[in-house]
Amino acid sequence: MKNSPNRLIGVVFGAVYLLVGLLGFTVTGGVNFIATEGGLLLGIFEVNPLHNVAHLLIGGVLLIAGLASVPAAKGANGVIGAAYLLLGIVGFFIADTAANILALNTADHVLHLGSALVLLGVAIGADKNRVAAGPVR
Repeated sequence: MKNSPNRLIGVVFGAVYLLVGLLGFTVTGGVNFIATEGGLLLGIFEVNPLHNVAHLLIGGVLLIAGLASVPAAKGANGVIGAAYLLLGIVGFFIADTAANILALNTADHVLHLGSALVLLGVAIGADKNRVAAGPVR
């Protein structure tokens, strides 16, 4: 992870999303797996069990990629950042519909857009020379 913003962000975001995924289960007891309304994590972010599983998977990918190599971290940050950008935008349009299978609310949309900006920013702007030169461990 030495001197690699992509690896550092991957590991930090990965650990945070894993923790968020685990903590989400503490507020989703009795909530259907794909309910359009869920429990409130930290009193702000709405989650259901599917949303928690998504956080666990995303956290795992980011953490493993961040620990693996610069190219893996850069790729994971870019792909997940792009997915979060799309989810953050689309979320505003599906929030009050049956398509909201992740029980998203406005706080989630803002957080997803913020995550997208950081992940995409570091994927696009950092470690340019390292990826071209090959894996740095």
